[in-house]
Amino acid sequence: MKLGAFSISLAVKDIAASKVFYEKFGFEVVGGDQSQNWLILRNHGTTIGLFQGMFEDNILTFNPGWDDEGKPLEDFTDVRVLQRQLKKAGVKFQNEADETTTGPASFVAVDPDGNGILVDQHV
Repeated sequence: MKLGAFSISLAVKDIAASKVFYEKFGFEVVGGDQSQNWLILRNHGTTIGLFQGMFEDNILTFNPGWDDEGKPLEDFTDVRVLQRQLKKAGVKFQNEADETTTGPASFVAVDPDGNGILVDQHV
């Protein structure tokens, strides 16, 4: 099962303060739009997303079709295939990808401790 690039999406209270804080750890902004209250930061192979006012809790995020730098992969497992495999394994979903579509789609599952897992395909 190829889940794609991994990051953690952090629900932050003040995106400007969080940006400055994580820059002290060597993270650099590589995407997003601070005026829209979201940023993507990277420190070598580690990626975090900062999201203000978009969701309540932190979320584990996987991006099928992307490498660790957010570049498209030629060979990857489509989000709908992952969803079918996980359903077969008994995973329950909060939101599901529309299996009649192709291209970008996402689903959300929750682990036994209540942690959200977003599988978000952009290609």
